[in-house]
Amino acid sequence: MKVVFLQDVPNVAKAGEIKEVAAGYGRNFLIPKKLALLATFEAISQAETRDKKIEEARLNTELIELARQLEGKEVSLKARAGARDRIYGSITSADIASELNNATGLVIDKRKIELDEPIRQLGSYEVAIRLAKDIIPKVRVTVTEEEPPKKEKKPPKKEEKPPKEKKKPQKEKKKETT
Repeated sequence: MKVVFLQDVPNVAKAGEIKEVAAGYGRNFLIPKKLALLATFEAISQAETRDKKIEEARLNTELIELARQLEGKEVSLKARAGARDRIYGSITSADIASELNNATGLVIDKRKIELDEPIRQLGSYEVAIRLAKDIIPKVRVTVTEEEPPKKEKKPPKKEEKPPKEKKKPQKEKKKETT
């Protein structure tokens, strides 16, 4: 007899599982104690929807906790900049996601970071991260100028003049008269 378990039964099955059990065990013990239901189409679909609801609730609590950890975090990125604080290149959602991972240890998918367009100016920006339909924490992204690499100053070289070459006197060709 196939049954859908409604509760965990030690050493037999967990809630939501569909298993084949002995007819007497199912009819005389599991069903009367409401530990299981006979595996009909309705009972199977009921168990699946309950499992989905439980999974969604668990996922939702994880996302809320993640949002709590992310809310108000500040991420600093450095970029080379030119005139008028304009960045060479741009800061994308992938850059922000990797920096969030480095700073907080939380893995955020770059597709969840909502940037209308890449950041191309130095400054501070408020960026939303859409974890779920209604769970949207905000993170502050600060873009600062990267210090140019320091050039080592070398002492000025003394100009070495190549030794003057002495001109060899050319042998004069004598004209032979005939």
